Amino acid sequence: MFTGYDDAQISINRKAYPSGLCIHANAITAPWGPEKLSELTTEQLTMLMEPAPEILILGTGRQTAFPSAEILEFVSSRKIGLECMDSRSAARTYNILIEEGRTVSAALLLPSARR
Repeated sequence: MFTGYDDAQISINRKAYPSGLCIHANAITAPWGPEKLSELTTEQLTMLMEPAPEILILGTGRQTAFPSAEILEFVSSRKIGLECMDSRSAARTYNILIEEGRTVSAALLLPSARR
């Protein structure tokens, strides 16, 4: 569960990670991700596809933004729901969905990430 988020770090179970990260099938990968959303590649998301989650939450930093059409098609073609939102909201949403027993993966960029 995400337990904290600020400009310099993301915390999971009270452990701080000073970088973007992803969580999939109860495994945390940190550091993870591009320096800015426009640099996100399908290769960086591949690790989040097996086993396939119901939903992939993409935390895009300080503000909500959307990845390239290539990324949208990549996720959609695998019949995985994609939700893009600011990273603080992404952390909260992940926690709620996990509490509901949903199969969810999340990839979050720090607020300093650029579009």
